[in-house]
Amino acid sequence: MRSTSHGWCRAAVAGLVGILALTGCGDDTGSDGPVRSLTVQTFTGSPSDDAVYDTVLNGCGTQTGVKVVRQKVPTDGYVAKVLQQASAKTLPDALMLDNGDVQQLASAGALAPVRDLGLSTDGFAEGTVEAATYEGEAYALQPVANTIALFYNEDVLAQAGVSPPKTWDELKAAAKALTSGKRYGLAFSAVATVEGTWQFLPFMWSNGGDETNITSPQAAGALALWADMVRDGSVSKSVVNWTQADVNDQFKAGNAAMMINGPWQYPVLNQVSGLKYKVVPVPVPKTGVAAVTPMGGETWSIPNTGDRARMEAAAKLVGCVNSDANQIALASQRQLVPTRASALEEFIEQQPTMAAFAEQVQGSRARTAKLGPKWPEVEKQLYTAIQAALVGGVSPQKALEQAANG
Repeated sequence: MRSTSHGWCRAAVAGLVGILALTGCGDDTGSDGPVRSLTVQTFTGSPSDDAVYDTVLNGCGTQTGVKVVRQKVPTDGYVAKVLQQASAKTLPDALMLDNGDVQQLASAGALAPVRDLGLSTDGFAEGTVEAATYEGEAYALQPVANTIALFYNEDVLAQAGVSPPKTWDELKAAAKALTSGKRYGLAFSAVATVEGTWQFLPFMWSNGGDETNITSPQAAGALALWADMVRDGSVSKSVVNWTQADVNDQFKAGNAAMMINGPWQYPVLNQVSGLKYKVVPVPVPKTGVAAVTPMGGETWSIPNTGDRARMEAAAKLVGCVNSDANQIALASQRQLVPTRASALEEFIEQQPTMAAFAEQVQGSRARTAKLGPKWPEVEKQLYTAIQAALVGGVSPQKALEQAANG
């Protein structure tokens, strides 16, 4: 099959979906000559995000001496597309992946260990390394990360005499006190998709819950917190249908005094005239407990094409994308957080409004850290249980048990 980067070539596959032993292709940029261009595959982002990455990728191409040919693929079905490319021997030279998908593709043999190509994970946030590691080897580097925190409307809290909550008891009390008329005290996404699970994780993890046992009392206690606030009217029942973008719409319209959301909402919020808001870490079960939030963001991998010269050139490009300077550039322009400790201090000086997110990213966890490729199954179980508890009236404990056994 024809590949945009390798031309016509033949390859051998060891196993059905196992380790891919792909040969290189001898075109004008292949292993038979100097590598002059690299094909980089990314998922389609917003126009502003795409422009930022175009600048960084082209700059790294110039720095490493190659022309970067970027191909964009829709996020829906992206992993299936990559697996298809692996089977058809049409993988690109460098690959952007959501960090939650790295282990699945590494287990299929589609990716090369970064250490084998001269790259190191030293100095990167632990959560990003966990997300990229499969059977002891790291298969990706992550330049920037996101997570979630608590946004609050400064004017509304000040008028009600409510301080930003730090614990669950304070959160419940604040949400109740701030609920008035059409305005709810708190909004979050409990939609029956990965977004619902993503927003629930800080509550489950900070309470000692674990994805290896979602029926534990700690997981049930976290779900009970959500269910209690919906039941007492301080959180809208509609949260079961709200995406994170919908939650942001409610907050910016004044229909929610607080919300759980991510830094990608800054550009939208900053366009709302008169809206004054701040961000603090997600409240924890009790004082002294550290918030544990999920680590989000895209990673960069080198596909296992078997063409050593191209893979080494791609590794240099990936290393450049992950440099301190480019991490700061990507984070500053996309409302994200650098993942290298060496870049954080300068970044916070430039972007003080990101301090709460930067604090939480350092202790964030990879969703796949414990379950690896099995994570999507439990991810679905969790959002199924959330729906049952918030919509179906099932007790949190029973909802989790039904989801786990269903």
